[in-house]
Amino acid sequence: MLTVRPVETLDLPELQPYLTLKYQDDHLRQGIFVVEGDKTVRRLLTTGIELVSLLVTVEWAETLRPELEGRRERIDLFVASKELLETIIGFKFFQGVIAVARVPRAWTWQEIIDQAPAPRLLVAVDGMSNPENLGVLMRNCLAFGVHGLLVGETSVFPYIRRAVRSSMGAVFHLPFARVSSLSRTLQQLTTRGIRTVGAHPHTDAGSLYDFDLREACCIVFGHEGNGISPEVLAACSHPVAIPMPPTVDSLNVSSSAAVFLFEVQRQRQPFSKTS
Repeated sequence: MLTVRPVETLDLPELQPYLTLKYQDDHLRQGIFVVEGDKTVRRLLTTGIELVSLLVTVEWAETLRPELEGRRERIDLFVASKELLETIIGFKFFQGVIAVARVPRAWTWQEIIDQAPAPRLLVAVDGMSNPENLGVLMRNCLAFGVHGLLVGETSVFPYIRRAVRSSMGAVFHLPFARVSSLSRTLQQLTTRGIRTVGAHPHTDAGSLYDFDLREACCIVFGHEGNGISPEVLAACSHPVAIPMPPTVDSLNVSSSAAVFLFEVQRQRQPFSKTS
């Protein structure tokens, strides 16, 4: 059920999530998250994730209304002037539409494995503290056919606002599980026949291009600066690194993920030659 509510002041209690964009922990405790931008909101509308409200300009209200009227949940559509909305985010960044939705139920890692076709491809993150990097990594995962993401206990939550924005909506379609001990989970994956590959420039690491990735595997990516923690790295069955010249010691974690995941797909589904 859609309720259209004209807004002349931002003091309404229902608008508090839009006024507290920096307090993301409070949002997650409430089980909600914020979606910014027209493309990401439109992608949200293609999913079954429950919407709470939208705050939009008059123009966007007319554009989105047909899509919103067909949904089952109760949705508040707050409509305000562009000038009023700019007080929240700023003219340079605001795109005329922002939404609040409920965080969907997370999967368990066992559920992800059970639903994934063989050969399974998982990604795990350890100590990933930058939401933008996590968002781009999730986008890479969706682009390269990853079946599920395991989020370690020291990594940021996938539904933090900046991660959602950087993922460009990929987070809505990528199954993820939050695990209480990534090292223990990796050991359990090994017992299920899934090789755990640590993406890390370790002294004993093998070359990515010499490593067989055609079997079921979980690729682990670490902290943006320090890499994979010693405890988690010890739980990985195979440390593997991207060969690079000595003048470059590492890549941004999202760039590394793209290289690793492309290599997985190259080995599993060789590209056919085109004329």
